[in-house]
Amino acid sequence: MEDKLSIKVNIADRYYPLKIDRGDEEKIRKAAKMINDKVLQYKQRYTDKDVQDFLAMAALQYVIKVIECETNFEASPVADEIKDLNEELDEFFKRVN
Repeated sequence: MEDKLSIKVNIADRYYPLKIDRGDEEKIRKAAKMINDKVLQYKQRYTDKDVQDFLAMAALQYVIKVIECETNFEASPVADEIKDLNEELDEFFKRVN
């Protein structure tokens, strides 16, 4: 049985019906709040623009952060450590056998 939940999420004064996994509700509501907070910041700063502009700028800002996080996350040091440990284990087992 699927554990789905129907919710309505408000983003920039529009409601979007979603069917989600129950475990994702908090994450989705937090994301919507972050978007709404960012849109509100832009509304207060730039009074001559419309909501579409604010949503576009919020999306751009959050995607830049995602790209920065992806760029900063380097798995190679972890992979190098695993490779070194694997080689040490191979040498150990060759000596034991």
